[in-house]
Amino acid sequence: MRDKFKDYIADENNPKWENMIRREKAIYKREKDARSEFERDYTRILHCTAYRRLKHKTQVFYSPENDHICTRIEHVMHVESVSYTIAKYLGLNTELTKAIAIAHDLGHSPFGHEGEKILSEISKREFNEPFWHEKNGLDYVDKIELLEDFNKNEQNLNLTYAVRDGIISHCGEIDENSLKPREEYIDLKKDYTKPNQYSPYTWEACVVKIADKISYLGRDIEDAITLGILDKKLEELYKILQSEQVINNTVIINYLINDLCENSTIEKGLCFSEKTFELINKIKSFNYNNIYKATKISASTRYFNILLNEIYYTLKSAYNGNKTLEKIEKMKQIHPEVFTRFKDWLSDYWTYKRKENKHNEALFDIENEKDYCKAIIYYISGMTDNFAIEVYNKLIRF
Repeated sequence: MRDKFKDYIADENNPKWENMIRREKAIYKREKDARSEFERDYTRILHCTAYRRLKHKTQVFYSPENDHICTRIEHVMHVESVSYTIAKYLGLNTELTKAIAIAHDLGHSPFGHEGEKILSEISKREFNEPFWHEKNGLDYVDKIELLEDFNKNEQNLNLTYAVRDGIISHCGEIDENSLKPREEYIDLKKDYTKPNQYSPYTWEACVVKIADKISYLGRDIEDAITLGILDKKLEELYKILQSEQVINNTVIINYLINDLCENSTIEKGLCFSEKTFELINKIKSFNYNNIYKATKISASTRYFNILLNEIYYTLKSAYNGNKTLEKIEKMKQIHPEVFTRFKDWLSDYWTYKRKENKHNEALFDIENEKDYCKAIIYYISGMTDNFAIEVYNKLIRF
């Protein structure tokens, strides 16, 4: 039945509405603006540089020369498409789902989840804190990404609470077959300490969370077949899928969307039929055993580990207390391009001599070692695959 969630849509009649559209600070107003609050978020995300870089970030397979292998930005568009379809059918706010969907992976590091694990190992080693892309995504939209306002002053994205919540709450690694939003309005910066700690605040964000899972399950199989990784496992795969005549990626996605829409209710939450949930778990298990643990992925992970650690420790080597700026200048003589670009990036966020048009939060006292090292983590996490490789090659090249 269509529109069965319409009484719980994120709109002015929802008791959570004022919290949903709340921003960290007042946002400038235009005399004329045809957009809603969530549409305004959507376009702010669309214009930010972190979104543009997703086209050169790995989803699962590092294959930059193959135009037919899914990149992070294509995955994001799949999630937007799937969440839009589900939200529209259920009678929820499609503007909100679209904004959350295109923003949900802004915090991903280069080289996909393998890159994320490496940065987390570095972060735990340095600060005893894990790095996780959902939290990094919230930090990026709150602190790192900058947009010019109508006065040409650069400020952070300043998104609504509902979209920010959808970013940090989107972790698709859920094993339970029911998802409902939480009632509590929490401090997203302070209260969230680990992935999947809380349910999202809105039904729309719950839809994106499940759409994330639907999107990657089928597409990862398609890419693995294209790359020949599953040549010896196709019979086993088709045995799993043919029970429901689920024969390719688009059919898998359509099948899962329809089942979710049919079975979800306000009382039960967003859920699949037991039969389909069992199929999802079989597909997920197959993918983990035959795709994510593939030999070629393991080989590339070792390379990414060397690369990201070398970039981190080289940039860290410039730390020298209250003489860090002087040390950076000396390092520029050895690695001119690498340290010139890093210093330029740092200058947007440090507390030292703020630029006139920078109205974003000053984040880093670079004379403080923890601040300086955290800045490096943020900087690396924003890199594309190709840029990270380019930086590494410049570090080792004479």
